[in-house]
Amino acid sequence: MSATEPSATPPTGRGALQKREARLAWGLLFPTLAIVSLVVILPLLAIFWISFKPVGLADLRPTVPVVRESVRGSGDDLRLEFRVRNTSQEKVIDGVTLTDTLPLDLVVTEVPEPCTLTAGNLFCDFGTLESGFNERLVLPLDFDGDEDALEELLEGSEPVMTGTADNVLTNTEFTLENFARVFDGDEFWEVLWVTLFYTVFGTIGALVMGLFAAMLLNKSFRGQGILRGLYLFPYVAPVIAVAFTWVTLFDPFSGSANALLIQMGVTEETINFFGQRPLALIMVTVFEIWRYFPLSFLFILARMQSIDSDMYEAADMDGASPFQKFWYLSLPMLVGILSVLFLLRFIWTFNKFDDIFLLTGGNAGTRTLTVNVYEQAFAISNIGAGAAVAVVIFFCLILFAAFFFKFISREEGL
Repeated sequence: MSATEPSATPPTGRGALQKREARLAWGLLFPTLAIVSLVVILPLLAIFWISFKPVGLADLRPTVPVVRESVRGSGDDLRLEFRVRNTSQEKVIDGVTLTDTLPLDLVVTEVPEPCTLTAGNLFCDFGTLESGFNERLVLPLDFDGDEDALEELLEGSEPVMTGTADNVLTNTEFTLENFARVFDGDEFWEVLWVTLFYTVFGTIGALVMGLFAAMLLNKSFRGQGILRGLYLFPYVAPVIAVAFTWVTLFDPFSGSANALLIQMGVTEETINFFGQRPLALIMVTVFEIWRYFPLSFLFILARMQSIDSDMYEAADMDGASPFQKFWYLSLPMLVGILSVLFLLRFIWTFNKFDDIFLLTGGNAGTRTLTVNVYEQAFAISNIGAGAAVAVVIFFCLILFAAFFFKFISREEGL
């Protein structure tokens, strides 16, 4: 190439067309990103916010002044009463006012403080209502018409009250009491151990059982489709139905399982499968394995059927045993899908709530972190503590995902 020829090196900068395409791409992605932010990120931020707040169920309803209007007495003792209350026993309400429009033909003989009446417009300025405030405003009336008609006239205009109170959900006061309550004592570590036992053994058991089922059905035979459908039954059946069936089946008084064990001479007394430690935890883990192995079965079977059969034919010619074909041919091909299934099943099982709640209610040593969230937030009415437990669950799963992608997925080439 001569010195006068132009360089063949492509330009390094981005052209105007590429910039416009990039802006168009981000513009098309913006609605999706906004929806994901609203659906996922905002609720997550709300949980983090609440976890640092001393919030109870009662705090979810804002503190507002309450008024009730009624007509009392008759004749010369006819009066209009406003019952003003602050239903909160802890918070004060500032800037409380009451406004109402009274019929012009209604004569009010006396206007109590702190109210004024101008051309039928009643205005009362209460200022600050202390916690538990409960008083009546009495306005004596002079009315010559039908008292029933008076009530209908007053119903045409409802009294309006305004006022603001401190809201624990929106103020800037934060506390670590919720997390101190979560980590206080040995209860948290016991619950964490139960969660890990249930998650690890439930996940591994579902994968192993799914792998075994996939190996059994990885051949063509008559009735294969029907058998696959039966394998899917635990996963597609309603959880409340199968949980009720298990509870009834293993009931210590009327369950068929206990009756069968006694008749076979395995035990002399009935066994409370879901009511004693540590058997209850083992039973809910077995239920988890039985209910969710079909998902692993489907993915593993699909991957096994995509493996080239020529390798197995070559292994048969070399005299390989079935175990050697599985260990050296099938298993290396299944490591990728097994790793993905392990990640997904671990996260789903760690967050599982309904199965344990339906089977044991979290009793007999089966209280997991998700059950703890429910008990803190609704059984004890401490929303802040429940949110704190949810934050702990979130960080536990973040740590597991980081460990998985840094070590396990790297070794498996994912």
